[in-house]
Amino acid sequence: MLPNRGMLPNLEFESYKRLNKVTKDIKVDKRLTELTAWLTNTCQKTVQDITQIAGDASFRRYFRVTLPDMSLIAMDAPTEKENSHPFVAIAEAFANQGVIVPTILQQDLTNGFLLLTDFGDDLLLSALNDESVDGYYQQAIDELLLIQQCQHFPGYSLPIFDEHLIAQELALFPDWFLRKQLKLSLSPALRDGLASAFAIICAGFLAQPRLCVHRDYHSRNLMVLADGRLGVLDFQDAVIGPVSYDLVSLLKDCYIAWPRTKVEAWVKVYYDKALNAGILTGVDFDEFLRWFDWVGIQRHIKVLGIFSRLHLRDGKPGYLEDIPLVMNYLLDGLQRFPELAPFYQLLQQEVLPAYQQEF
Repeated sequence: MLPNRGMLPNLEFESYKRLNKVTKDIKVDKRLTELTAWLTNTCQKTVQDITQIAGDASFRRYFRVTLPDMSLIAMDAPTEKENSHPFVAIAEAFANQGVIVPTILQQDLTNGFLLLTDFGDDLLLSALNDESVDGYYQQAIDELLLIQQCQHFPGYSLPIFDEHLIAQELALFPDWFLRKQLKLSLSPALRDGLASAFAIICAGFLAQPRLCVHRDYHSRNLMVLADGRLGVLDFQDAVIGPVSYDLVSLLKDCYIAWPRTKVEAWVKVYYDKALNAGILTGVDFDEFLRWFDWVGIQRHIKVLGIFSRLHLRDGKPGYLEDIPLVMNYLLDGLQRFPELAPFYQLLQQEVLPAYQQEF
């Protein structure tokens, strides 16, 4: 039972807080000690150094393991918070399809440890500029087409991006972005408007052909390798979902934006290649572009909620810096669809004043 703060003098309480923090740190370090022991004893690696590197938006941690002749990546995924089985199955399926993913050298799924090849530190995001972007996006589109043709996942079935999952994602927007981040009390009109808009968005989302979706296919999950090729990370949440979803993640990237004319040109590149590969059939380009923009609305509504949750719940405030770009994407997308005009007006009237004060 935790002590009652009112029963402790201030000095005593501060000492208690420090002790509690130390206890939490010891628990974290215990995982690292166990990981290091696994690398040394089970994997038979001579570990010269082990350093935590930037991770993703989950509870997984990644460490660069320096050996005498190379470096590798160790993943620490606590089993009470993360399931590593999908990562393993999807990595195998993607690799079999020719997608460049880290090789799993050793695994201990009981404890949540994986040893992977090291793709280095060069995020695609850092390599993108006006001169390089066309070449890199051509590569990323080719890699995406391989992902979309994956159908067999050893011992695993991809979850379906169904109405229930869509509703869960959309609910992040009022729960975390509106109520908790912007501190808005939702008026009856706004609640009703959200429900109506979400029903329309969900119907349009589900109307698209569905296939394998990476789900976070963007410039922070693509690595520029030493030979110039692109490696793919953070694929463990793959689902069966809309054909345009990953293209939206890539071309309406929440961390970088490009002029609309460029985006439409890249969408056309994908469209032509997808037709040739048999991924798309019976849809003209204008309709596919509508699919693309429609899915963007759902994704960016979700991301506003996720970025707020990462800040408020998980102590990752850096994601707040990217919210203005995501909001711009959302407002632009909504203006392209007359059926969503009432939702756009509600945002203008009831959300943007609070948003502009916060951001």
